[in-house]
Amino acid sequence: MENRSTPSNFIKNVITEDLRSGKVNEVVTRFPPEPNGYLHIGHAKAIWINFTLAGEFGGKTNLRFDDTNPLKEDTEYVKSIEEDVKWLGYTWENLRFASDYFEEMYKRAELLINKGKAYVDDLSADEIRELRGTLTEPGKNSPYRDRSVEESLHLFRRMRAGEFKDGEKVLRAKIDMASPNINLRDPVIYRISHAHHHNTGDKWCIYPMYAYAHPIEDAIESVTHSLCSLEFEDQRPFYDWVIAECEMPAAPHQYEFGRLNLERTVTSKRKLKLLVDEGHVDGWDDPRMPTISGLRRRGYTPEAIRAFVYETGISKSQGLVDLQMLEHFIREDLKLKAPRTMAVLRPLKVVITNYPEGQVEWLEAENNSENEEMGSRKIPFSREIYIERDDFMENPPSKYFRLFPGNEVRLKHAYFIKCNEVIKDENGEVTELHCTYDPETKSGTGFTGRKVKGTLHWVEASHAAAAEFRLYEPLILAEEPEGEGEADELEGAVKPAQSFLDQLNPKSIEILHGFVEPELKDSEPQDKFQFFRHGYFNVDSRYSQPGNPVFNLIVSLKSSYHPPKQG
Repeated sequence: MENRSTPSNFIKNVITEDLRSGKVNEVVTRFPPEPNGYLHIGHAKAIWINFTLAGEFGGKTNLRFDDTNPLKEDTEYVKSIEEDVKWLGYTWENLRFASDYFEEMYKRAELLINKGKAYVDDLSADEIRELRGTLTEPGKNSPYRDRSVEESLHLFRRMRAGEFKDGEKVLRAKIDMASPNINLRDPVIYRISHAHHHNTGDKWCIYPMYAYAHPIEDAIESVTHSLCSLEFEDQRPFYDWVIAECEMPAAPHQYEFGRLNLERTVTSKRKLKLLVDEGHVDGWDDPRMPTISGLRRRGYTPEAIRAFVYETGISKSQGLVDLQMLEHFIREDLKLKAPRTMAVLRPLKVVITNYPEGQVEWLEAENNSENEEMGSRKIPFSREIYIERDDFMENPPSKYFRLFPGNEVRLKHAYFIKCNEVIKDENGEVTELHCTYDPETKSGTGFTGRKVKGTLHWVEASHAAAAEFRLYEPLILAEEPEGEGEADELEGAVKPAQSFLDQLNPKSIEILHGFVEPELKDSEPQDKFQFFRHGYFNVDSRYSQPGNPVFNLIVSLKSSYHPPKQG
């Protein structure tokens, strides 16, 4: 992996000063995903920030799963996250789980109760929400807020023992119901959930809330710089409160950066899961999904993704990144790596009537005109070939330089051909073209007798390999589809998640059947090619079979995006 440091940014400046002043001796960061879904492109930025910043200062980064909600978590997600982090090119110092610390978290909760800083509440989630107040109005105390330490401690132990039903009681921090920061209005820190946990089994029936568990985990692991996205900024006072009141020996500090929001893309795991569960996509790794596994299956490379997140930088601002910027970096990464070959996606047969029947000629074709080290290959040519249906018009407009009756074009790597006859079926559809070729015009011979303005790609018919092509457009039509709020885990609120489905693109996938050059017949998953005039394609890892390749469009060849000039 390339050793590319982060550009100058405010977090880097903080770390530099902390090391200079002796506040910290070693930088420790962590990437702390919840194993309740697959990682997406936004996580790629968080991974890059945590691992790269720690690495620049000789520090270390832990991979830690914040597995505090057994109802939504699964080992499938744990395994996928580990695979994605490795694939992106990063190695963690330690693998940790929040559930490793459940006993310690429980002890700290009892400490809070004994200090009069937490109490058991009998109110339901709806009742708690009603008393919570608004951004402009203070909340109201629960009638159970003044329970004695002894009673709350007794009830909390009974909660752990499994004596109460789900939702019957919760443990709340006792802070300030009139605080202008709504996150400090006695947030719930433990709830009852008689659910099997992927890591601890049935040992626990009470689970810590994420906002309570997270700072304790950071403190236990001696994290020096707790880096997270900007939506957690309002949680920082509660984060600090937990560290102080739970009397943790280490006191990490939280720093927030602007998250990565990509145009016409949803990155809410709740929404992505909805797409999967309702069958709008064929899994978390669908090539239309912004998940790391989806991008990998589509054909994106870790190098391109790292270059993309590097370009987005680290700042406090929340911005919407142009989708073309991501596409730019995969083009840049593949232009010298991917062999350039020919594929016909919408085939139209051409019979070259003056070419000898039964003869097959093998022509020389370079593999990448911008990278001579990739060498060349032999491609067959004969009397019958396929061209792209879009490359022929019977009645063309002016300045149409491809094939039409009476016009001459060049076949890439081959000869000039001229269209003489158009064959149609009973419905008037063009089924075949009859052309003649000029043997003097063979590519590479230096022929200069005349010039033609059009060059077509093609595939020889008798050796062609049948192939499936999957063309993609953005899954979401809305430019900014992330307008809705997320589910409020602290109070159990669930906000509507369906409206973004109205913005699904009905044309997000188009499946075509055509032909590729014969040597591509046994291409393996993740093999990448540039198909002349079409774009970059990747062999699909799910549907492609030996002898029956399926190619996913990674990105088209052209873009209007221009990266900013450095310096």
